[in-house]
Amino acid sequence: MNVPQHIAIILDGNGRWAKAKGMPRNYGHVQGSKNVEKICEAAYKMGVKYLTVYAFSTENWSRPKSEVDALMKLLRNYMKTCLKTAEKNRMRVRVIGDKTGLDEDIRTRIKELEEASKNNDGLNFQIAINYGSRDEMIRAMRK
Repeated sequence: MNVPQHIAIILDGNGRWAKAKGMPRNYGHVQGSKNVEKICEAAYKMGVKYLTVYAFSTENWSRPKSEVDALMKLLRNYMKTCLKTAEKNRMRVRVIGDKTGLDEDIRTRIKELEEASKNNDGLNFQIAINYGSRDEMIRAMRK
């Protein structure tokens, strides 16, 4: 079976999915994060080398503060879960995007996760946080 080397997924529609089911938007985000764990494990088992998820774009900051706060709380919790998944699946985790806009505790958790998984030789898992193609091009031109 031919297996792609790199799979990229835009995590979009979780809030709309929850709303359609009569649930709060945050419920959709939580369920979506659980699916990411399943996707990581499946990608590893299939032999995919790179998996990128676009988790939080630069445009997401314009959402209501309560939703952004809930997403940041979910991100904090996800970092713990992701470390366990990284250990289990020999997954190397990198976070891409502009980390300067994130709270210090989140940046610290990102560093810890990247450091703990840097020598893993399984799936290369990239999480795009505070990432946007336009923003990325602007930052690249400034370097």
